[in-house]
Amino acid sequence: MRVQELGIADVKVLVPVRHGDRRGFFSEVYNRRVLEAAGIAVDFVQDNHSLSAERGTVRGLHFQIPPFAQTKLVRVVRGSVFDVAVDVRHGSPTFGRHVSVILSAAEGNQVLVPAGFAHGLMTLQADTEVLYKVSDYYAPDHDRGILWNDPALGIDWPVDAARAVLSDKDRMQPRLGDFDTPFEYPSTERASDGERQST
Repeated sequence: MRVQELGIADVKVLVPVRHGDRRGFFSEVYNRRVLEAAGIAVDFVQDNHSLSAERGTVRGLHFQIPPFAQTKLVRVVRGSVFDVAVDVRHGSPTFGRHVSVILSAAEGNQVLVPAGFAHGLMTLQADTEVLYKVSDYYAPDHDRGILWNDPALGIDWPVDAARAVLSDKDRMQPRLGDFDTPFEYPSTERASDGERQST
């Protein structure tokens, strides 16, 4: 598995090797030992699966606050998405900045989004399915978000805002400037067996 850096430390693209023949391919998409050898030690506890019927569907920007903050490992199993991670860690030199990557079923690439980052995506094809692992369980009372098209973030979404397909919740999220972040930089905690990750 190749591990690629993006423009913000800790957000990484993972590209599993595919072994193909006339039948199709086989790929090992997650191996804890391989990730630990690359300096990525996360205890994932839950898998989530989403289907977006329409192209231009935006989900985000989402995160959970401590003590239920989540690191996410995101991949696409059908279709493709424009995937975004925004640094919301107080004191971070990249606070409010974002990185983006196109994830696709054809490419098989994945993105690791650490806790302390808001995550969002926009589907580039109809009937796109996304799978992602998370390092803590869903905690609705700790579920938060920021507005997907907040001008302060400078995200160049590949869809006109008027055409984006959004939930009512995501249309009403606060802007980053109105969010009092509980995330601190640098993190003093590390993920390990039996521990939650918080950054």
